[in-house]
Amino acid sequence: MKVFVRTSAREDVLRQFRYYLLEKAAPAIAQRFLDAVESKLDRLRRMPDMGTPKKLAHPVLAGLRSAPVPGFASMRVYYIHLNNELRIVRVLHGKRDIDSLFEGES
Repeated sequence: MKVFVRTSAREDVLRQFRYYLLEKAAPAIAQRFLDAVESKLDRLRRMPDMGTPKKLAHPVLAGLRSAPVPGFASMRVYYIHLNNELRIVRVLHGKRDIDSLFEGES
C-alpha cells in the first residue's frame, strides 16, 4: 500500500516534536514521539481500517478516520484509506476542533 503524508501532517509532527524538544526540554520524549508516529503509520499501512471514522461536512474528507499515536493518546493521526492508498491528512491533538481546521483542506 502506498502512503502519502501531506505537508500539513508533516508540519504537525514537526511542530509537536519542537514543542517537546524546546518548550518541554525533553529530547527523549521528542524522539519517542517521532518513533511513535512512525510506528503508527506503519500499523495503519498494514491495517488501514483500524481507526475511528469521522463524519465531517467537507465532501473531500469523506472516509476520514483517526487513530491515536501510541504513548501519546491525546495525539491523533487523521487519514483517508482509499483503494490501495493511505493519505495522512493531519496529526493533531484530539481536542482540536477538526471541523473548522479541515474547512480549508482540499
